[in-house]
Amino acid sequence: MRTDPPSSNQDAPDGRRGPRFADTPVTRFTVQALRALASGAKLVLQVLLALVIVFEEWGWRPLAAALGQLARLKPIAWLEARIQELPPYGALLVFGAPSVLILPLKLVAVFLIASGREFEATLLFIGAKVVGTALVARLFQLTERQLLGIPWFAKAYGVFMPWKNAMTDWVHDSWPWRAARVLKERVRRALRPLAQAIRAGAAEFLLRVRGWLGRT
Repeated sequence: MRTDPPSSNQDAPDGRRGPRFADTPVTRFTVQALRALASGAKLVLQVLLALVIVFEEWGWRPLAAALGQLARLKPIAWLEARIQELPPYGALLVFGAPSVLILPLKLVAVFLIASGREFEATLLFIGAKVVGTALVARLFQLTERQLLGIPWFAKAYGVFMPWKNAMTDWVHDSWPWRAARVLKERVRRALRPLAQAIRAGAAEFLLRVRGWLGRT
């Protein structure tokens, strides 16, 4: 009489059949390793998102606000008014222009690295990144209304912003974010005298430029 080999499945409480996993040291080790891997991936994701959000608070918003100060100058104010009057796709072209304009600078930085001048390349790359970020941030403030008039852009924006806000709330509850906030406050206190001196110098420079423009 032939007997069937034992099945590798077992009946679940609801009548369905599921896989049977032997409770062995190898199985326990595998489960623990997968859990540790998932925890590590979550931590890495939190750190990366925290860096993105810190960059937005430290870079995007302050740079846009700093560049907005130039609107006190009549030529800059006139140019920004013309940008705000552009049609949607004209605004999209202007919004994407900084990424194209700073590309040659990045290529020069690559050339400097290839020439063994890493320090100059680093300074050039950082400078191009700061200027490009400031321009993009300010242009988005000026063209947001027109950009949201483009159906596909508005749809993508409507998908991205709720996801970003949810990720922001998630990151705010993580310890990397809390550590970054503490570091931010320490850096801000350390750089406060330098920032005040820079603001005073910039205000004096703008007054001189406005006076010069008024005489021409």
